Amino acid sequence: MILRHRMEAAALRAGIGLSRLLGPTAASNFGGGLMRLLGPLLGASRTADANLRLAMPHLSDNERRIVVRGVWENLGRTAAEMPHIGSLKCCSRGPGWEIAGGEHLRGVAVRGGPAIFFSAHLANWELIGPAVAACGINLGGFYRAASNPAADAIIRDLRRAARVDDVPLFAKGAVGARGAIAHLAAKGSLGMMMDQKMNDGIAVDFFGHRAMTAAALARFALRFDCAVVPIHVERLGPARFRLVCEAPLSWPKGDDRAADIYTLTRAVNATMESWIRAAPQSWLWVHRRWPRDGHMATAAPPA
Repeated sequence: MILRHRMEAAALRAGIGLSRLLGPTAASNFGGGLMRLLGPLLGASRTADANLRLAMPHLSDNERRIVVRGVWENLGRTAAEMPHIGSLKCCSRGPGWEIAGGEHLRGVAVRGGPAIFFSAHLANWELIGPAVAACGINLGGFYRAASNPAADAIIRDLRRAARVDDVPLFAKGAVGARGAIAHLAAKGSLGMMMDQKMNDGIAVDFFGHRAMTAAALARFALRFDCAVVPIHVERLGPARFRLVCEAPLSWPKGDDRAADIYTLTRAVNATMESWIRAAPQSWLWVHRRWPRDGHMATAAPPA
């Protein structure tokens, strides 16, 4: 293991230890305050500002700066809360979470799978897996491995410790896709984060501009004719959240598979867009979501 990886892993373990020492509320406040101060100084803030100019052009310079500071604060809170996710419970106040739309979760739990839940990197998205599992749903998911193997092992251990059951995690790529298909075929439920750029995806409207979006969700849904359930997290305070589950999406199914894939993927993007517009400071604007060479191109359905 190279020295840099060892140092990064040691720093990560120290941060986890500090978070556990502070407790969920104080850790969240510490992480949020630190990144609210340091984040705007990082180069990724320029990416966030460019994304906001494109997606929400009505915002003033000062309003964009406020959103960017909020983005960094939320990311700092999310990272600091990670060691506590497994200990947070459904409760009425204090550290923990509450549910809106619980009837949709119960519907999936009663019917069983296959089902696909989709979400976005909003508030503390790491809560989704443990919270859905606590509702009796075996929710598998995809993950992107960190470039540092030691740090990746630590993060995966935290995620496993937060789950009620030993649910499968599938690596991004062909092998992981085959595992996800097998999981759905066995009547499991699959969680997918749909808001990041996918270079080998399809160009679909997102905030009025084309964005390369993963088509796997639509392909899986058409293959298994299963429910596609929107779910996301809202931040109510330090280590305090609302898990919002919506009714399954409906979309027309015709004889043109490519058109059906586009229509469903567009519905997914439109749903996420509504969430982000409601709480822009909670989304991952620092990710380069739109292509540099086609920022202003408007998306169109396949011919």
